[in-house]
Amino acid sequence: MIFSLFSKKNRNQTIVNRQYTALTSAARVPFFYSDLHVPDTVMGRFEMLSIVMILFFRRTAGSGVSGQELAQEIVDAFFQDIDHSIRELGIGDQGVPKRMKKLAGMFYGRLESYAAALEARDRLGLAGALRRNIHPQKQDAPEMTALADWMIAAEAGLAAVSEDEISRGRVLLPLPGQ
Repeated sequence: MIFSLFSKKNRNQTIVNRQYTALTSAARVPFFYSDLHVPDTVMGRFEMLSIVMILFFRRTAGSGVSGQELAQEIVDAFFQDIDHSIRELGIGDQGVPKRMKKLAGMFYGRLESYAAALEARDRLGLAGALRRNIHPQKQDAPEMTALADWMIAAEAGLAAVSEDEISRGRVLLPLPGQ
């Protein structure tokens, strides 16, 4: 009986790993960087991973308990990955918490602004938020309407994903440019 507790945890970890890998792979699709004006930098990749995570979290917010538990484990994996990346960039142990707090604040701020635009189906509002976040220092930043269109289409595609696919960690985002 006690061994069944361990097998569930291991099964969940397999599902979390599968889903997190699929989400990070989606955020690394070269088309985002070559055609949709996301800079291929550390911060550009953080922005894309945040976008993908936000879309996933919005879909799982309406899921049953297993989908929401999976989403929480994905959030944990996301922030563990960020922590690991910060350390790989050479930030010392004392600087990591400060940077993590800043990046978490950025993520949750984006979650709020993108969610508001997605709820309203406000393509131009979403494009404006993307432009401000992805190109904060550029006065002549490129328009982000194509990325906003992809996000809206991806969210619609995710709405069609079954609860079974979510609980098994088999959620795939539609690829851009198709």
